[in-house]
Amino acid sequence: MWFKHLHLYRLHDAPELSSDELASALQEHAAKPLGNADARRLGWTAPAGRLGGGQLVHEIQSHRLLSALRQERLLPASIVKEEVDEQVADIEASEGRKVTRKEKTALKEQVTENLLPRAFVRSQKIDLWWDTRGQMIGINASSRTRAEDILDLLRETLGSLKVTPLSSQTLPIRAMTTWLGDAASRPADLQLGDQVELKAKGDDGVLRARQVDLDSDEIQQLLESGRQASKLAISLEGRLSFVLHDDLALKSLRFGDALIEEADHADDGDDALARLETDFILMAQALSADIPRLIEWLGGETQREPAAQ
Repeated sequence: MWFKHLHLYRLHDAPELSSDELASALQEHAAKPLGNADARRLGWTAPAGRLGGGQLVHEIQSHRLLSALRQERLLPASIVKEEVDEQVADIEASEGRKVTRKEKTALKEQVTENLLPRAFVRSQKIDLWWDTRGQMIGINASSRTRAEDILDLLRETLGSLKVTPLSSQTLPIRAMTTWLGDAASRPADLQLGDQVELKAKGDDGVLRARQVDLDSDEIQQLLESGRQASKLAISLEGRLSFVLHDDLALKSLRFGDALIEEADHADDGDDALARLETDFILMAQALSADIPRLIEWLGGETQREPAAQ
C-alpha cells in the first residue's frame, strides 16, 4: 500500500461529495476489459481488489484512497512494420508499381487494427490519495504524464475539477542547490541522502551520482563550477525519505522504520483489507504532516489560480 512516488496537486473549490456519492460517480467510470479494437483504456478499480468486495473508495479520517486501472495493448512497432513491408512487397511484385506513401499509411492502419486484438495487454494500477481536509491530491505515479491522466479521469468523473500542481515560493532547484552547498542553510530536521543529479546551465549535460557523500569536496567543486541540484535525496528525521525533483515530485519514497513497525503491530489480525486501511491512514497522516513542512522549507506555497476546468 505504501506509495513509491508522489505527484502533488492543490485542490481549489473542491466538490463536496460524501464517500457514497463519490463511489457512485466512480462506478460510472469503472474499469472494463479492453475491447478488441481498444488500444488502451483507463477506469476506476477497487484499491483492495477482490478483498474489498469491489469497494472503490476507502475514506478514513478525511483521507480518501482511490485507484485507477490503466490497460494498454502492447503492439511493437517492429511487428507492424514487418507486416506492412511484406504487404507492400507483395503489391509491388504483383502490380509492377511502387506503393505510394498514402497507401502505406492506410496499410499501417489496417495492419494495426488487425493485429491489435492479438496483442498482449499490460495493466497498471495507479493509486490516488485525496486529503479532503488539507485540500490536496497526491498520485502514486512514475511520471507527471501518468498523474495527469488520472486527474483527467477524475475530472471527467466529477464533471469538473480545479487543481494546480503544488508549487513553492522558492524554486526546488534553488533550494536544493543551497542545501547541498551550505550545510548551515539546511533545516534542523533535514538530512541529505546519498543521491543527487546536477545540471549545468549550458550544454554540459547532467551528472548523476548515487551512494556518494554529498558533502564531499568533489560535489562542492561541481557546485562551484555552476551546476545546480535538480534532484536530491533527503530525509526528514528518519520519518520519511525521498528524492526531491525540481518539479516538486517526490520519488523513491521510503517511510521510517517506526511507522512501518506501527503498521506491523496494528491489531488487524489476518484481515488483509484492515491491513490495507491501516497502512493507508498511517501513510496519509505522515504525508499530511511532512509535506507542509517541506513546503515551508521552500519558502511557503505559491498561490496559483486554476485554469477553467
